[in-house]
Amino acid sequence: MSAQVPTGTFTVTNLNPLTATPPTEVPLKNAPLVRAIAQVRFPPILSIEHQEFVGSFQEAIRQKYPILQPVQTQGLLFNSEGALVAPTPQTIWCFWSADRTWRISLASSTVAIETTKYTNRSDFLGRLESLLVTLDRCFHPAQIERFGLRYIDRVVGRELQDISDLIRPEMAGIVSSELQEYIHQVLHESLFILPSGTAQIAARWGVIPAHDTYDPYEIEAIGERSWLLDLDISTVQEQEFKVESLMQQAYNFTERLYTFFRWVVTDEFLRRYGGEV
Repeated sequence: MSAQVPTGTFTVTNLNPLTATPPTEVPLKNAPLVRAIAQVRFPPILSIEHQEFVGSFQEAIRQKYPILQPVQTQGLLFNSEGALVAPTPQTIWCFWSADRTWRISLASSTVAIETTKYTNRSDFLGRLESLLVTLDRCFHPAQIERFGLRYIDRVVGRELQDISDLIRPEMAGIVSSELQEYIHQVLHESLFILPSGTAQIAARWGVIPAHDTYDPYEIEAIGERSWLLDLDISTVQEQEFKVESLMQQAYNFTERLYTFFRWVVTDEFLRRYGGEV
């Protein structure tokens, strides 16, 4: 049995975040969530590389994502023995919303949706479902090699100075000591296998110095120190591409990441960012 929740608090925090029933969501008026990402990886579909085959996909999403900016990258080609043969040019079709806060990225073996303006779970999952339906209609992927969601929170300023009051002692570590003001960088990483055995959570957290990042593609370097909480949940088994099944997983994934987030943070964290009991 869980302990009784004292009046005026948000939730009991001594629960296992990998198995506990997800807590009631507490909306944060000034949420520190700086990026949310959902990505599907599938066996390569070579027609995605060619402009003439991408037109129908663009038309289906163009009302919400009108700006197209293709990006050329160098993929890696390996032979049957695993040796690198040669880099191969690869196109990533990037479709942006008009205000540049949402991006869809389509490549020969991946599609992703991400935002720097996350408002709520329903909106994010609704956009993801629309994307998967469009992908299925235009390219008919048969299998999924990986499906994942990633949420990145960033704490700066006064809240960074008070970080030991805002997160659990297990997560604070050395940043809660008298050495806090001298820390230039500290980054922790853990990988958790969920009890079902079919999904995992990769968690990174710690202090990042100004003008630095460990993931330049997804985490922007800013002009001040910050504390990051980077949670990535994903499947670890191949599966058939079915929109309904993927959306059920996506909903379960958002609940599990939120449960983990609520285990990490204290009631004071929720209050600082505009949560109300």
